[in-house]
Order: sequence, then C-alpha cells, then structure tokens
Amino acid sequence: MTFKRPSGAGLAALAVGLFAATAAYADPTINKGDNAWVMTSTVLVLLMTIPGLALFYGGLVRSKNMLSVLMQILYTVCIVMIIWAVYGYSITFTGGSAYIGGFSKAFMAGITPESMAGTFSADVAVQEMVYFCFQMTFAAITPSLIVGAFAERTKFAAVALFVPLWVTLIYFPMAHMVWYWAGPDAIVAAAKELAAAAPDAKAAAQAKLDGVMADGGQIFLWGALDFAGGTVVHINAGIAGLVGCLIIGKRTGYGKELMAPHSLTMTMIGASLLWVGWFGFNVGSNLEASGGAGLAMVNTFLATAAAAMAWMFAEWLTKGHPSLLGAASGAVAGLVAVTPAAGFSGPMGALVLGLVAGVICLFFCTTIKNSLGYDDSLDVFGVHCVGGIIGAIGTGILVNPALGGTGVMDYVAGKIGDYDMVTQVLAQCKAVLLTLVFSGIGSAILFKVVDVIVGLRVTVEVEREGLDVTEHTERAYNM
Repeated sequence: MTFKRPSGAGLAALAVGLFAATAAYADPTINKGDNAWVMTSTVLVLLMTIPGLALFYGGLVRSKNMLSVLMQILYTVCIVMIIWAVYGYSITFTGGSAYIGGFSKAFMAGITPESMAGTFSADVAVQEMVYFCFQMTFAAITPSLIVGAFAERTKFAAVALFVPLWVTLIYFPMAHMVWYWAGPDAIVAAAKELAAAAPDAKAAAQAKLDGVMADGGQIFLWGALDFAGGTVVHINAGIAGLVGCLIIGKRTGYGKELMAPHSLTMTMIGASLLWVGWFGFNVGSNLEASGGAGLAMVNTFLATAAAAMAWMFAEWLTKGHPSLLGAASGAVAGLVAVTPAAGFSGPMGALVLGLVAGVICLFFCTTIKNSLGYDDSLDVFGVHCVGGIIGAIGTGILVNPALGGTGVMDYVAGKIGDYDMVTQVLAQCKAVLLTLVFSGIGSAILFKVVDVIVGLRVTVEVEREGLDVTEHTERAYNM
C-alpha cells in the first residue's frame, strides 16, 4: 500500500510529519510492526548523523581540524535533542497557526507510553514517544549539515550559540509549515460525520470538515509534497550553509594552498553509514511497514546508485579520471534528491532523478563554485541545497501516476485524486522559494547576531595552528 497526500480544500503534501492523535479523535490502534519499524528507523537516522555525517565531514577537512568537526556535530545532536524535548516538538507538531505551533506539549506534557501519533492510514498509529524520537533525529541532523559549509575557521562558541537559535527560529517553523496537518483520522472522521449528517446539520458538519482540512502548515496547505525532508532538511540547511560561508569568509589560504581531505578512508566510511542510515530517514518516513515503505526503500537504493555513477562518469569525462570522493559525493547527492520523492516516485523515476542530481550537483560543486569563488568547505550548498531543489521540483513531476508515481490520495473521497502537473509543480516551486527566502534571510540575521555576541571567526593564528588544539586542546592523531 502506498501513502499519498490528501487533496482538495487547499490541502498539501502528505509528508513524514503527522499530527499526534488527541482526545478529540477516536484513538486508533497501535500496530506493533509499524511501531518497531519506526523505532528501528529512529536509530538508523541517529547512525547517519553520529558517526555517519561526522566521519564523512571529518575525513574531508585537514587533520588539524578533524576533532573540531566531530565536536561540533556531537554538540549539535545533543543540544537539539534537549531543546526538542523542552519545546521543539510542541511548537512543531501542535496547532496554533499555519507558521508555528503552540506550547501545549512543552516539556513533553501529555506524551506518555500510552499516547499515540497518527500514520498515513486512518485508525493506525504508532506510539507518540517513538514518533517524538523519530522526528527528534531529523531536527538533530539538519543543523549538523550546516557546519560543513564553514568548517575549519569558525569558533566553537559561535556554533554553540548559532545552533539553538537556528533550530528554534528556522527549523521548527519550517517543519511545522511542511509537515503539520490534521491527519487521516481527523479527516476521515469529519467526512463520515458529514455523510451521515441530517439535512439540518449538513452546514455544521461541512464547516467542521473545512476546519479540519484547513488545519495544517502553510506549505502543506499550498499542496507541496515532501516525503522525508527535501525542503525542511536539505534546502533549509543548504542555503543556511551558503549564507554562513559568505558571511564568515574564506579560509586563510583558500585558492592558494592545498586543502586536500586528510582521510578519504574516513569519508568513505561516513558516506556508507549515511546511505545505510538514510533508509531510516526515507523508508521510516512512511511510518508503516507496508508497501509504501518498500517503494521508498527501492527508490533510496536506485537514486543513490544512479547519482554516484552519474557524478563519477561525468567527472571521468570532464577531468580524465574517476575519483572516490566524486562517487561518494554523488551518492550523497542522490540520497538528498530522492528524499522528498521517496514515497511518491516510481522506481524508474527515482533512477532518473538520481542521474540528473549527480550531474547537476557536480556542476555546482565545481564550475559554479569556482566561478563565484565562495568557500563552501564541504559543499553543503552544492549537494544539499541544489540536490534538495532538484528533488523537490522533481517530486512534483514524478508523483504523476502516468510516470509510475503513486498519485495523491484524497481522504475525503477515499480515492486517488486527479493529478495536474502544472498545479503540483507550481506548489513545489512555491515551497522551494519560501524555504530559500525564509532560511536564507533568517540565517543571515542569526549569523550577524552571533557575530556581535561572541564573534564568528577564529584569528588567523588560531586557524593556522588548527582548531583541534586551539579550541579543544586535543589532537585527532598522536603519532
């Protein structure tokens, strides 16, 4: 069984984010198999962050900065988890407005071993604590991606201040706008009530259904599809990384001195762990161990492999040699691109998406980056933002049933809704544009605030010596 978004009445993307079931709706039944799969997926997403992303990034920097990258990512994961429990989950996945939720579940109020969170099927749920943890790992990895853009020259104090501000003011509102909705239980219940209403009660029942249908984040209500985080995670973090590297400035000696990765072995290990963990990211976002999860799994295999080969062969043709770094970077680009499309595209569509992402991301990480001269240390913008844009817009095309996509489920009608490519692609473009503007401008303001309070950049002398010793009094290697 595949899972798609509801259509009609301005509804938008069926995505990973779901509204936790409340007493206002009849309690669904927890499926132990689904629950176990989301628990497993949660651990896989943590694996892709620490150690996956940490080793991938750590291997790409010079040895004198290896530990600084590991420390920044470990800190980010831990501080975001604490913030998520205090107020992050509440303002992301409760009602309030189309842009941000409320504080009714702050400090995990009401989240117990018995409380439930909805899935993509009416009357089927997972444990809310498990869903809380699953979404927590998404919140933790997103700002972790950003640090790669300005690696090797940023104060740890700056990262320590920027991350809590960014997740609070940028990530949580973005996740709410894309992933918050009333859920299938509320929609189906309201639709049934309308169908059964007496003539004199029809107006009230219709108003109730309209209210339920309008209960969602702004991007969701626009109709944008984002299965597992193309906008929320990758475009969001990618544009923030670009803004950060521009404001902080280039590394000392950039373009004049060799700044080769100190351990491509570490990078390959990290990339492999990212791929493994990404099955939790994409397949877990189905929230049910069903046919939709199987589709997301196939797509995560095919798009990744296709992007790795596309990057490698394109590099081979243009530069005369295939590189391990290129193939690994291509694999990550494919993972990024397929993220929003994982549960919506058919397998062949995902393969094509990977091929396109591999070539275009290579172009941005080499030709465009060199032409503009910005120092995005680990190509956060070129891989995550550009790959996320390709995936987000591509999802609007590949969801088309005529192209092997799943189509879009209309929960009110109880069937797949009519597909209109222009309408869907425009919705995807609106979501991309809002993400770029909101995160880009918001991140720029936050970087400036952090610079005023603690300063963003270390001194030239500290940068020359390396952040491991100067910031943390440690060395990655003592030989």
